[in-house]
Amino acid sequence: MSLLELYTKYNRVWIPNGEEIWKSAEIRVDFRLGDSVLELLLEDGTELHYAVDSSSPQLPPLRNPDILVGENDLTALSYLHEPAVLHNLKVRFVESKIIYTYCGIILVAVNPYKQLPIYGDAIIHAYSGKNMGDMDPHIFAVAEEAYKQMARNHKNQSIIVSGESGAGKTVSARFAMRYFAVVSKSGNNTRVEDKVLASNPITEAIGNAKTTRNDNSSRFGKYTKIGFDRRYRIIGANMRTYLLEKSRVVFQADNERNYHIFYQLCSCAELPEFKKLRLLSADEFQYTCMGGDISIEGVDDKKDMEETRQTFTLLGLKEDFQLDVFKVLAAILHLGNVEVKSSGDDRSSIPPSDPHLSVFCELLELNAVDLVRWLCHRRIVLAAETVVKPLPKKRVINARDALAKQIYAHLFDCVINRINTSLKVPGKQHGFIGVLDIYGFETFDINSFEQFCINYANEKLQQQFNLHVFKLEQEEYMKEDIPWTLIDFYDNQPVIDLIEAKMGIFDLLDEECLFPQGTDQSWLQKLYNYLKHSPLFEKPKLRNEAFIIQHFADKVEYQCNGFLEKNRDALYEELVDIMRDSKFPFLATFFQDTDQAIANNKGVEVRPARPAVKPTNKQLRTSVGDKFRSSLSLLMETLNATTPHYVRCIKPNDEKLPFEYDSGRVVQQLRACGVLETIRISAQSYPSRWTYIEFYSRYSILRSHQDTDLGDKKQTCINVLQRLIQDSNQYKFGRTKIFFRAGQVAYLEKLRLDHLRGSCIMIQKYVRGWIQRQRYLRWRGAAVILQQYLRGKRKIRKSVSAVTLKQGWAAMVIQRYWRGFRVRQVFYLVRLATVTIQAFTRGWLARRRYKKMLQDHKAQVLQKYARAWLARRRFQTMRRLVQNVQLSYRVQQLRKKVEEQNKENHGLVERLTSLANTHSQTVNRLQSLEVQLEKSTNQKASLEAREKKAKEDASRALAEVQVQIETLMLEKQKLEKAYEISTKEAKEKFDQIKRNLLEDKENEARLRKIAENGIELLRQDHEKEVETLKEEMRRLREEKAGLERKVEEGVQVNVDLQEQVVQLSKHVKVIPELRRELNSVQNQRNSMDRKIKEQAEQARAKMNEFTRQLLGEMVEEETLQELTPSDSEKIYEIEDLITAFDSLQKATRILENHKREQKENYETQVEGLKLKVDHLQNENTKLQNLFQEKSDINDSIRQEVSRLSSENLMIPELKLQVSELQRQKQDLETQVEMKSKDLEDKTQEISIVLQKKIQDESSKCSILEEKAEKLEVSKGLLEDRIEELEEENDHLKRLHQMESEAKTRLRYETARLTAKHMDFEEQLDQKDRLIKKLRSQIKSLELLQKAKQTSFSIIPKEYLGMLEYKREHEAKLIQNIILDLKPKGVVVNMMPTLPAYILFMCVRHADYLNDDSKLKSLMNSIISGVKKVIMTYNKDLDLLSFWLSNTYQLLNCLKQYSGEEEFMKNNTPRQMKNCLQNFDLSEHRQIISDLAIHIYHQFISVMERALTPIIVPGMLEHESLQGISSMKPTGLRKRSNSVYEEDSESYTISSILQQLSHFHSTMTQHGVEQGLSKQVIKQAFFIIGAATLNNMMLRKDMCSCRKGMQIRCNISYLEEWLKENDLLNTNAMDTLQPLSQAAWLLQVNKSTDEDAREISEKCTELNSVQIVKILNSYTPIDDFEKRVTPTFVKKVQSFLQDRLEGSAQLMVDADYRFQVTFPFCPSSQALELLQVPLSLHLGFLTRI
Repeated sequence: MSLLELYTKYNRVWIPNGEEIWKSAEIRVDFRLGDSVLELLLEDGTELHYAVDSSSPQLPPLRNPDILVGENDLTALSYLHEPAVLHNLKVRFVESKIIYTYCGIILVAVNPYKQLPIYGDAIIHAYSGKNMGDMDPHIFAVAEEAYKQMARNHKNQSIIVSGESGAGKTVSARFAMRYFAVVSKSGNNTRVEDKVLASNPITEAIGNAKTTRNDNSSRFGKYTKIGFDRRYRIIGANMRTYLLEKSRVVFQADNERNYHIFYQLCSCAELPEFKKLRLLSADEFQYTCMGGDISIEGVDDKKDMEETRQTFTLLGLKEDFQLDVFKVLAAILHLGNVEVKSSGDDRSSIPPSDPHLSVFCELLELNAVDLVRWLCHRRIVLAAETVVKPLPKKRVINARDALAKQIYAHLFDCVINRINTSLKVPGKQHGFIGVLDIYGFETFDINSFEQFCINYANEKLQQQFNLHVFKLEQEEYMKEDIPWTLIDFYDNQPVIDLIEAKMGIFDLLDEECLFPQGTDQSWLQKLYNYLKHSPLFEKPKLRNEAFIIQHFADKVEYQCNGFLEKNRDALYEELVDIMRDSKFPFLATFFQDTDQAIANNKGVEVRPARPAVKPTNKQLRTSVGDKFRSSLSLLMETLNATTPHYVRCIKPNDEKLPFEYDSGRVVQQLRACGVLETIRISAQSYPSRWTYIEFYSRYSILRSHQDTDLGDKKQTCINVLQRLIQDSNQYKFGRTKIFFRAGQVAYLEKLRLDHLRGSCIMIQKYVRGWIQRQRYLRWRGAAVILQQYLRGKRKIRKSVSAVTLKQGWAAMVIQRYWRGFRVRQVFYLVRLATVTIQAFTRGWLARRRYKKMLQDHKAQVLQKYARAWLARRRFQTMRRLVQNVQLSYRVQQLRKKVEEQNKENHGLVERLTSLANTHSQTVNRLQSLEVQLEKSTNQKASLEAREKKAKEDASRALAEVQVQIETLMLEKQKLEKAYEISTKEAKEKFDQIKRNLLEDKENEARLRKIAENGIELLRQDHEKEVETLKEEMRRLREEKAGLERKVEEGVQVNVDLQEQVVQLSKHVKVIPELRRELNSVQNQRNSMDRKIKEQAEQARAKMNEFTRQLLGEMVEEETLQELTPSDSEKIYEIEDLITAFDSLQKATRILENHKREQKENYETQVEGLKLKVDHLQNENTKLQNLFQEKSDINDSIRQEVSRLSSENLMIPELKLQVSELQRQKQDLETQVEMKSKDLEDKTQEISIVLQKKIQDESSKCSILEEKAEKLEVSKGLLEDRIEELEEENDHLKRLHQMESEAKTRLRYETARLTAKHMDFEEQLDQKDRLIKKLRSQIKSLELLQKAKQTSFSIIPKEYLGMLEYKREHEAKLIQNIILDLKPKGVVVNMMPTLPAYILFMCVRHADYLNDDSKLKSLMNSIISGVKKVIMTYNKDLDLLSFWLSNTYQLLNCLKQYSGEEEFMKNNTPRQMKNCLQNFDLSEHRQIISDLAIHIYHQFISVMERALTPIIVPGMLEHESLQGISSMKPTGLRKRSNSVYEEDSESYTISSILQQLSHFHSTMTQHGVEQGLSKQVIKQAFFIIGAATLNNMMLRKDMCSCRKGMQIRCNISYLEEWLKENDLLNTNAMDTLQPLSQAAWLLQVNKSTDEDAREISEKCTELNSVQIVKILNSYTPIDDFEKRVTPTFVKKVQSFLQDRLEGSAQLMVDADYRFQVTFPFCPSSQALELLQVPLSLHLGFLTRI
């Protein structure tokens, strides 16, 4: 929908107005394109015809719906323009009394000129940790955002506070620094945050002054860097100042003052330490009385001076430094009173006798003569000479004032440097937050050099602001995947270039300052000449001493007078030398090395848009403008390196009236500070942005059935919007938000309002119709009744006569007799029925009595069988006990057997080790054989070489030995036959060795398999044994459960026996018979004891015999012997029977303990068996590895054999060589005849060679035979080793067989002994029953004897309710009962307060012993132990609750048994006896009471930490009543980097109730006394109410009628929870009264005087500040609701004036704690009946 279509009837617009800037009007007729007039109706009722251009109409801006007015964020408005912003600020400031408003990333702060209760520590803690949009706009929210971004993003931050003078910049910066000081305390003792705050009074005293616009105006710029360490605690600070207004020292305008420090100093002139300064009143000094009024209303200069001096001291600036500062300040005042007299036209003089001159020189220790001379003269250095020129009076006064300004400027810098030094703390700075308190854009009637520099600085800041806003806007679009289009925004770079670029204003000013004769007029003329073509520079039409610059905010006209002088800031060199020569060191240091200081200060070059001319003169380099540009450049670099946060302070009126709003002044400042520019940038694109959840909640009523998508609300929003607004360019769908063009939200609001209005009309129609129908039906019913009555009367009159009267009387008689007859018939019938019922009832009762008798008889029968069953079960229990004993014995025997088996396994391991050694020796021998074979190979090679040589020799000598060839051939044949025979034998031997080795390998493999099978069988047997042990262990557990049930049944049997004792006491006559029975029973018992003893001895003998068979006469345990009494033959007397019974009970306990110990031993033995099985498995693995190694050795032997066989293959080669020789022989025979003569000479030599060859061959054969013999030896060794392995395997088999046989015999013997011990168990059970019966009879006899006083009485044991312990066990007692005790285990197994009773019983024992040191030591140990537990587990709710209960119970015990009458009223006689006798523990009671209070407060703190995160979401944000509230737009307040998790856990009122139930159940479970629990619940409800109310006070969006309904509904849930838990009498609901009244206040009518009176009467729990805050913050959700008018608020305030209030704070003190009381609650628990559970491991305690 286009914007033009929104100009319809009833919509409102803004039209320009001279007085109010903008005025509201309502459209009377729809505007259509082509109309030339827009018909409007003003608010005062007058009509207006607003003329527009029909071709291109420029329509007035539309007004936002009332529902959007007053929002926290200006960007939430549908129409973003100047009148909308102005009106929204006015509504919030004037009507709602809210001074802070967001405008995107800017916080707009309007000065209220009134102290508001919104800056306390409670407010700071409320904003700490919150996201920027969660609470109402506040300077604390901006500070928290900067602090969180520094901690989260690890990037430095800056807070830029700007605005006009009087707008509240200094106060805002001070609050920001105070916030950092509170939320980030320093970790050391230097208290840096206090010093940072303390620096403000000093800087304000020396840098602030009263102006016409502000009583405390900062006359300098200040950038404070607050440093933080890695834990984000303040570690230091540093201040940088900019452009101090030095001219204020010597000149003030009307109604203005000098700097505050001068007036503070004059107000303390009477102080003794200031007598030397010779101060006067401020109105007597020239420099302090120029403005006229020397005081400020509401300001005490003397008190401020005390604060200034205190802050000097706090910063570590000593008294000497302070006196030096005050001395310089006093000297400046006296310098201003130095009188200058004119001595002619161009001459002047200062009287040497001037008192102020002498005081000035005395204070600063200067030479008065030189000072007077160079004030009145000037030295001019010419080329040839030096001339001293007198000065006129005006020039002398200027020199005097320049000296005063220079001294004050140096003093200001010195104080700032000393403050920075004191704020510097050792340590590395991790990050910082800078707070910039700088002057805003200024325009006065007369604007000079200071205003020019200030506005130049604001131009730079505005440029940085525009770029940052543009960047954030672009990031928002990219984040939401919205197409980014370039937005045109104002760029003030041309203005900056005009001022700082080459040949700019500053450049021309510095150039003119170079010329000694340069004047302001000549400089101005240069400006006219050089800058006349710039559109941003203008020349005034009527004045020639000024120029105009078009700044971003407005046009400003500057007066050129004084520009050069202020830029030079020159002081005559002669005066500087005089200051340097001062004997006052503090002053002399100001002027030392000023040139060097100036050079050092210029550390950063200004980087203008165009390169500037480099200065060539020292005077130019030190100009004020140059230094200011350098410092400003440094500031901009710092700001660009940080994340900026903007605070724009607005001055609402010039009269400083509280909550008065001047629209003209406000809009001027909004234009100047960039707020409207931000609005304009946002309005160019999509200014309105709603999340899908907000849109769905607000406009879901506009959806149709087709639009609804149950599974996706986002799709539903898309469908609704596409149907309602056809033009898709008017909105864009982002990832999490919907972006709207200007006016679209207003259009949706119109559609929503129309829909609601139509629905209301429809509802009204049906309701009114129903009312009319009901009224019509009532009227018709009344008419019908009247008609019936009238018709009946008329008919009666017509029908009454004598005949009708007679007939009526007769009818009555007939009716009487007939009715009597009917009544008699009914009576007869009822009587007959009653008799019948009685008969049946009596029969039924008789039958019921008979059935009851029959049931009793059957019950007796059942009891008989049940008792028999119980007896059998006791027998079975005892039998299982004996089986446990047997099992423990068997386990021990098995363990010994396993140990023996382990020893045998170790022997096998040793044997295998020796086998491995023999194998290694065999390998060594085989290696030696290989070496010998290599040697034979070498010999063979040498033999072949020699044969070749012999062959050559033979070929030459065959001719000579032809004669002897026949004999040689015969011999050769013989040798060949012998060689073949030896070769065959060697081959047969090698084949035999090979076959033997293969057989050995097969035998070894077979033996290995046999060994593996044996080990596997052994392992399986062990596993089976472990399984049987596990089965027995499980059976033992079942038997343990049965024994526990048996104990319970025994208790019940004891009760039955006691009842039988009572019955026996009634039958005294049967005592003689009982005595006879007693004698017979005793005889039976003796005989039974003998039998049992014999059987036990037989069983023991058999067990010993079996043990000797298995273990070799090993001595067994004597556990079973202890169960039988050693003096059983002496049980004849009554005392002996009791002793025997006690001994049997003791034996039973011993058996139980023994069973438990054996169970533990059994478990450890099972674990040992498992370990042994693992060990055997490892041994088996090792054996397998050894066999593997043996197989590897066999493989190597086989390889060696194969190698030897390959060597045998060389013999055929030798045969081939012999055949070749034969062939050669035949060749030689053919040549014999030719060379027979030659051979004859060499026959002898050849025969020798042949013999050597034969010998070599024979030696080779002998070597081979030796190798064969060695192989046969190794084969024999291997065979012997294999035989040994077979023997070891057979031995293992025999051992395994013996072990299995032993196990079989053990099982058989165990079964036999089990059967015998079952019989023994049955006999013991019978014996136990007999003893119990006898004991009951004995008790009855004792009662009878006591009654007759004929026999003695037996005194039973009585416990005294105390526990004995040794002094060395005290630490163990504290460790077990306090330090190591866990609440959950205690709650399961015993009463929660048992530790308190146990500790008190120990205290009673120390008191009983009258041991003072033991008692004190115990009490101190108890207190320190509890403290240690509480300090260690200070966040454990269960443990705190547990020890709160026990500490409270211990305190009650100390009171109840203290012996004091007030605590002994409810004690029983037995408890009276248990009172403490020797010591007064009142002091310890007080210490324990304090400890209980500490535990209580710690418990409350833990509870508060658990409740705090869920209170506000559950009580305020969650909709417990679905559908009655709808969201409103939030604007851009969440667009900052604050974490906003949409998927975070949502808490409801049910979460709060669950947490409260958890607290209550924990306290109930731990036995916390009910009165103490009620106090805890009351405190919890107070925390809930206070947190909810405080949050509501700081959130305007929570102050609505529907939210009040939600809160009251949640309060009802809390009340219902109290009813369910019976806690209504805790007065917890009273703590919610303030919240309940606040919710009622949101719902009640707020329009008439009666409403105001009712509010003042009913809201008694809310103070006036809170009531007014709620009324001002009340926010309508729909247009049907009305805002609270300021007049109604004033009426309520008038009614509240007479109320006496204790506090006027806005916030409820959520840290308040109700006073806890510990009411005395006596316990009925008897100490002597308490027993210490075994689970506490307190066996060293003994009951006395």
